[in-house]
Amino acid sequence: MQSRQHSAESEDHGIDLAPMLDFVLNLLIFFIITTSFVKDPGVSISRAQAATAEHRANGNLLVAIRENNEIWIDRKRVDIRELRAILERLHIERPDDAAVIVADKASRAGVVAQVMDEVQMVGIKDVSIAAAPGEGG
Repeated sequence: MQSRQHSAESEDHGIDLAPMLDFVLNLLIFFIITTSFVKDPGVSISRAQAATAEHRANGNLLVAIRENNEIWIDRKRVDIRELRAILERLHIERPDDAAVIVADKASRAGVVAQVMDEVQMVGIKDVSIAAAPGEGG
């Protein structure tokens, strides 16, 4: 029987990258799943400053009120008359969500009060008004 001799060229296979690729893909999947996405009302708002403003982690339902008293939810302009129906739909989809009203400092207080009333009439109990931290906060 003839013995086979392997040359040095046939033994050099290089580094097996499959385990490293599996590890990287698992990390990528982990980071995608655990990422919390920042919700944006879709418009830029100049918030009023408050010395007692504090950061809150909850508040998944954002309602923005612009300086011209336009109401925005999920990058769409909403009329005050249809606000309750939209809030009810969102509240049914995610009943544990808290609401945050992001009002421009030039918006009317009456519009902010109307939006707060609509949010509370839907049944959302945790309602906050967003403010920029002031000198004391």
